Amino acid sequence: MKSVDIIPKSRGPQSCHCFFHSSFTLFFPSRYGCQAHARGSHAEVPVPAPAKDEVLLKLEAASLNPVDWKIQKGMLRPLFPRKFPHIPVTDVAGEVVEVGSGVEDFKAGDKVVSVLSHFSGGGLAEFAVAKKNLTVSRPAQVSAAEGAGLPVAGLTAHQALTQVVGINLDGSGPQKSILITAASGGVGHYAVQLAKLGNTHVTATCGARNIDLVKSLGADEVLDYKTPDGEALKSPSGRTFDAVIHCATGIPWSTFEPNLSTNGKVIDITPNASAMLTFALKKLTFSKKQLVPLLLSPKKENLECLVGLVKEGKLKTVIDSKHPLSKAEDAWAKSIDGHATGKIIVGP
Repeated sequence: MKSVDIIPKSRGPQSCHCFFHSSFTLFFPSRYGCQAHARGSHAEVPVPAPAKDEVLLKLEAASLNPVDWKIQKGMLRPLFPRKFPHIPVTDVAGEVVEVGSGVEDFKAGDKVVSVLSHFSGGGLAEFAVAKKNLTVSRPAQVSAAEGAGLPVAGLTAHQALTQVVGINLDGSGPQKSILITAASGGVGHYAVQLAKLGNTHVTATCGARNIDLVKSLGADEVLDYKTPDGEALKSPSGRTFDAVIHCATGIPWSTFEPNLSTNGKVIDITPNASAMLTFALKKLTFSKKQLVPLLLSPKKENLECLVGLVKEGKLKTVIDSKHPLSKAEDAWAKSIDGHATGKIIVGP
């Protein structure tokens, strides 16, 4: 399907024109979140109009995250989404084509990276609107695909390491021993690289096929998660961990606890009910070893930091695969499969 190009009438903020564009839209014609009725299809939808504090983007790349299909499955109800049909995906890179009346930092033609709201989504489309306070400039050295991979996955890794663990990305501070599970995935591969910018020793787990990749990202030691030591999370050098960036699922607290240092923390980026119970119990019993459920709080300055690191060659986005928007369902299925290495990208 082809969209009609937006042609501004003049420079500066524009009123939105009533043209249509292609999107990959989730429909739930029956009960909310019922997999028997959940489906995605391509549709022509009106080009959105930017509000006062928004920019309208012509998208050049979008990246998928597990939270996207968890919304489809109803796993985050009743929070996300608020209504159907719903255009999913929040991590995008593109070119500004129109700005709201309150936007002064961007103009038509600017290349940017943005985080869209999970409430409204919009990333699997040709055009999307983004808030100015979650949009950052993208320099020429950072491709659209590299930039689009950063928001949710990169910001999660950044928040866990800098705010929870207290790692300084300039390498200062005391050395910390870090374990990163699922280190070849979206969050994990960024976490390895960011951790190594700090004063850390990084142990990582991944599948056998990705061991060399994770080593190349900077991990000091890598475990195949299917081996006995990998399942037990035992450091080959006998270390205990000051912090675990837990990007996998299905590992009980009893596996983590003997591998933690005296004040060790497990930062769980996808906490389930069991994790929340462990979190509460550890707090109530004043345990020195803690489980910390992480809820991402996207910040513009942190996204600017990540884009800057990519520009400087200190951080890279590993791209698992690229799919055209017309084949977005293939990217969707690959994300649900759960074995992507790095980021899954959808382009025009």
